[in-house]
Amino acid sequence: MSRPDGTVAFVTGATRGIGLAIVQQLAREGYFVVGSATTAEGAERLTQTLADKGLGVVMRLQDQGSIDGAFAAMANGPGTPLVLVNNAGITRDNVMLRMREEQWLDVIDTNVNGLYRVTKPALRSMLKARWGRIVNVSSVVARMGNPGQSNYVSSKAAIEGFTRSLAHELASRNITVNAVAPGFVDTDMTGELTDDQTAAMLARVPLGRMASPQDIASAVAFLAGDGAGYITGETLHVNGGLGMF
Repeated sequence: MSRPDGTVAFVTGATRGIGLAIVQQLAREGYFVVGSATTAEGAERLTQTLADKGLGVVMRLQDQGSIDGAFAAMANGPGTPLVLVNNAGITRDNVMLRMREEQWLDVIDTNVNGLYRVTKPALRSMLKARWGRIVNVSSVVARMGNPGQSNYVSSKAAIEGFTRSLAHELASRNITVNAVAPGFVDTDMTGELTDDQTAAMLARVPLGRMASPQDIASAVAFLAGDGAGYITGETLHVNGGLGMF
């Protein structure tokens, strides 16, 4: 079964980097794309960027009320999504001995509990249509681990387990659930590294370069499309060969 006409795609954390590349790619592929931002200014920039192909909404993963408001805005506007891309997430890095409880809880509440809060209401329209695509953005560190990121790595490993479990639950309704796990990506965060840090990082990547946000967006768009209709419960690694899982 191919995707229904006028399919709405909802992308969380859509104002920059990987999220912005995803909304732009999905818009090019004919979806009406709704992207979330944490501020009204960010949502307005998204609306201007997408023009007649989408809009921005304000939503914070820690706030159930703002999530309810975002879904109400979609229901009263373009329609509720049949494609969901759970991209938003945060880091609060520290070695475990020094990690404060709020650093641990902030990451888990946003990256894991937020996944639950957004995915559950999105399922209603997918179940009714008997068609849907859910793509969760994980990370290579879910498999590799990373010092100073036990909270973040735990959240990304949880996302991959969530993906496999939900794929079992929804397969009979023609709803696929997959994850994309980026490696090192050229974003604002990696742009803050020194030349020596960048060189050491790239030495671990067989392809010898960082991914662009577009590399990740292309993988997400593939899993959201008709060509991936027989793929579910999988994690697609987009890491230039890092780890060779």
